[in-house]
Amino acid sequence: MATAIQALKGDAPQQVRSLSMRRETDGHQIANENTLPGRAQYRQLLKTGDQFAAYNFREYAKRRTRDAFRENKDVEDPRRVQELIQKGLNDLQSLKRQTVVSQFFQFDRLVVEGGAAGKQKGGKGDIVRQKDQGY
Repeated sequence: MATAIQALKGDAPQQVRSLSMRRETDGHQIANENTLPGRAQYRQLLKTGDQFAAYNFREYAKRRTRDAFRENKDVEDPRRVQELIQKGLNDLQSLKRQTVVSQFFQFDRLVVEGGAAGKQKGGKGDIVRQKDQGY
């Protein structure tokens, strides 16, 4: 039997046809193949939404992504799945553009976000926190 390295180099005999999974006729494998692009798209949308400079926009993008995927998790019609994937790609492109624009207008982090940047800054007589908030 040929190894994966031989198959990648092209030295493998004709027995090795593909390293990818084959489609099963019972529909189980086909359903899994439809969910793989959706999962990758879900992760990309969450990661892109996390790049917003403003806390409220960041949280809204994450919440909207989670809600949209939960709402459509039981869709089984292949045509509808493809429509949703295409809509997700359009939303991802839009989200990427919006995050780039939002990064031009960065402000100090809010207290609810935690971290060192959430501390109040100032001179003499201002409130100084004794302990860092958050992470």
